Amino acid sequence: MADARSAENIESLLKLSETLEAVGGVLLNGDFPSENFCFTSVQTDSRQVVEKSLFVPLIGEFQDGHLYVQKALEQGASAVFISKKTSKNLLDGFKKQAADNKNVAFILVENTMRALQQAAGAYARKFPRLIRCAVTGSSGKTTTKEIAASILRQKFSVIATKGNFNSETGLPLSVFNIRSEHELGLFEMGMNRVNEIGEIAEVFKPNYAIITNIGTAHIGILGSRQNIANEKKKIFTYIDSFGAAFIPKNDDFASFLEKGVKGKVVKYGIGTDESVKLVVDEGLAGTVFTVDGVLMRLSLPGKYNFLNALGAIALAKELGCTAEQIKAGIESLKPLGGRSVIKKGRFTVLEDFYNANPDSMEKALDLCKDTKIEGKKIYVLGDMLELGEESESAHAKIGEKALSSDADMIIFFGFEMNYAFEKAIELAQKKSSLADEKISSVRIIYIGNKDESAISDTAKEILDFAENGDLILLKGSRGMGLERILPAIGMGAES
Repeated sequence: MADARSAENIESLLKLSETLEAVGGVLLNGDFPSENFCFTSVQTDSRQVVEKSLFVPLIGEFQDGHLYVQKALEQGASAVFISKKTSKNLLDGFKKQAADNKNVAFILVENTMRALQQAAGAYARKFPRLIRCAVTGSSGKTTTKEIAASILRQKFSVIATKGNFNSETGLPLSVFNIRSEHELGLFEMGMNRVNEIGEIAEVFKPNYAIITNIGTAHIGILGSRQNIANEKKKIFTYIDSFGAAFIPKNDDFASFLEKGVKGKVVKYGIGTDESVKLVVDEGLAGTVFTVDGVLMRLSLPGKYNFLNALGAIALAKELGCTAEQIKAGIESLKPLGGRSVIKKGRFTVLEDFYNANPDSMEKALDLCKDTKIEGKKIYVLGDMLELGEESESAHAKIGEKALSSDADMIIFFGFEMNYAFEKAIELAQKKSSLADEKISSVRIIYIGNKDESAISDTAKEILDFAENGDLILLKGSRGMGLERILPAIGMGAES
């Protein structure tokens, strides 16, 4: 969300004429004085509105944001977009309210979501010298963006997406944070429907863009990995001959992704760039490697995070960052909440509960399988959401994968994980056909809910089984709330 500024006579992010032209809008208060028009932040949530905010009420499947316009006005909104598609009663009320109002601009638009994007696009065009970078992918995009931002800040004044504010609304709101002092913008682009990336790429028009991978996140919506690749590729649409597209060399869609790119194509991956050499994979402790002979250590665990770093490094090198700047950025990287965070105490806990899809779940299991410890390994695997018709088969595959990932106990947590539980039980019972005797001795538990009682039951199972020094993996979609397990097993924020 854009920074709020309450000082008098401060310049508006967009002039009235610029706003009306961008969104194809009409003033409901037609004689509104243009000199009174000023907004210094943009909000779609009325609770976040402050003085001089532009409030954009969105119409969703179950909610109409126009119901909160009055609250936004009471909190200091200075401009409001009004959709022609809101109810007649609300629209008539806004027209009456606007009639004699010289302090708040009521702007009628066809679609408030589209108007938000159009206004953000007009705002982005006010910064023609800004280096425009973007990141997308089925998994790893937030991590890649954070690594890249940490490195690029060693050379540039950077404005970057906060968290994963990467959607059809999040991206335009992030764009409104750009200020004149910024030299480089780095924005994450996500999707959960057809052409969402196409729309938000049009807002920002990135000239440098990284695709982390083509996986199965949102496959329930898009239908196939090919369709996902078609959508992700739209991030390259505005790259010109001066820009570059960064593509993971070993992804099976790499050749497809580079077709039609007008700028430079840079392939990245382990062994792709001779100036970047892997020294040692330290598992949970991270990865040691060199860039142009300069030794550095990525604290994020796992090969997949090293691959994310390679994408960020490829972008940084293309933009002229030195090995010393890359090292400073890599080693000053702060832990990413809920993503591959190691927490040590009585147990060693790998927190990876920000999101989950089959690709990221498999990577987390591979990391734990390859990790050598003295104690036992306990995996708590929560539902992977938004998989649609693929959910049953995808969860069943994770059940099979988890069983062969050197676990001593697996807790399948949530309704969808029942498919994983059933597959794991089926395989574990086939003792005579299993070469690895450990598989048949894995303790397998199913907890088919996600309420507080389920959290309590999960914590009890862990505490009854675990001993000091054991490794615990918490992995599931954000909506499963697996972070609630931490304080229940004595591994809260203070650990």
